[in-house]
Amino acid sequence: MDFSQVLAEKTDTILHQWVTAVRKDRRIESADDLSYTAIRNHIPDVLKAMVTVLSKSEDNDIRSIVTASLQHGVLRSEQGFDPAEIAREYHLLRTVIFETIELDLLKIRPAGIIRSMRLIDAVIDEAIARCFKSYVDERLREIQYLYASLTSHNEELTRLVSANQEYISQLAHDLKHPLTSIIGYSDLFLRQQRQKNEVKDTDVNTEHIERVLRNGRHLLRLINDVLEISRYDAGQIKLKPAPTNVRELINDVCEMLEPIAVQKNLQIVVNCDRAPEEVITDSLQLQQVVTNLVSNAIRYTNSGTIKILCQVLDDDKQAIAPILPSNSLTENSSPAISGKMVIISEETLGNRPYFAIAISDTGIGIAPEDQNRIFEPYFRANSANQPPLPDSTGLGLAIVYRLVKLLQGQINLISQVGVGSTFFVKLPLQVEK
Repeated sequence: MDFSQVLAEKTDTILHQWVTAVRKDRRIESADDLSYTAIRNHIPDVLKAMVTVLSKSEDNDIRSIVTASLQHGVLRSEQGFDPAEIAREYHLLRTVIFETIELDLLKIRPAGIIRSMRLIDAVIDEAIARCFKSYVDERLREIQYLYASLTSHNEELTRLVSANQEYISQLAHDLKHPLTSIIGYSDLFLRQQRQKNEVKDTDVNTEHIERVLRNGRHLLRLINDVLEISRYDAGQIKLKPAPTNVRELINDVCEMLEPIAVQKNLQIVVNCDRAPEEVITDSLQLQQVVTNLVSNAIRYTNSGTIKILCQVLDDDKQAIAPILPSNSLTENSSPAISGKMVIISEETLGNRPYFAIAISDTGIGIAPEDQNRIFEPYFRANSANQPPLPDSTGLGLAIVYRLVKLLQGQINLISQVGVGSTFFVKLPLQVEK
């Protein structure tokens, strides 16, 4: 019996039964929305190649198998099939072929049955191998295309972000100059109004001007903070290390902010007995770090004390624990603040000598769920006792975090709601250029 002729005659039956089996199989979900023709794909060519191989005259010709299977793999890749679904397709094809020709197989000799089954298995195995090769190649081409596309989009987004930062920076600069002029003239007008007691409705006019001044100064502070964040993110802030007297720097900050503390009946206690005599750092950036932290402590403290401690960290005190509030910030100070410590900066600082500045307050504290976000731009912690202050921009601590990182240091927070907060800044005695 020429078994290849039997297979050729039953090709249409095999195809129909196979497509039906694929549609019913729940492990081939990608075929659910495909038409009969789309499911059939190049399987007729695979069967035609199988007939050719089974022919006694051309049992070594597999070129047609290779061509059909490669096309089948490419199309299945485009249709979104996964490898398991393709393997299942060929499993069903093998099953349908043997079920269809079973009665015909039984009519030939055992040697013929074995030969035919081996050839059919060999053809299907070869078809599977070629199909998967083309499928994987097509997937790799898709990945390469996606990679190239993503790279291109990333470059474009980087360019847009850079351009946007420059735009924001320029816009802030453009807003800053007229705003400064408004504040100056408003201040001058306010002083003139106060001298003209005979003018009617002086108190009302003064109140209006004071409101303009308050809002103008708040807007100017916001613009300056946005400029600072933009400059850092754009890499425009460069360190200018120079010998710096930390004690004098902290005292200058305290003198500048003392009037604000006095208005709230807050006491600022400074302990710099163990502070370094001199450090090599960028004094301007360090001053801004201390200023932001102390002003923040004053802003969120209604009563009590602001404590500032500065000291050199000994070799055995490179960790945070020896200087945190659990060991008190100053000698004979009030009971320590307790709470969960959150390490915001995780950079490895190395074994260089360091000094530390700890700023503690007896304010409203920061809830545990807010502590991990406190250094994010524009984030303002909420308190059950006190909502975010109207003059808060949410940028002060974000600037501190970036400047501490620029100064090659580390900042940590320990806080408890209703008890207070401590910000701990660890900085090298000499920054590296």
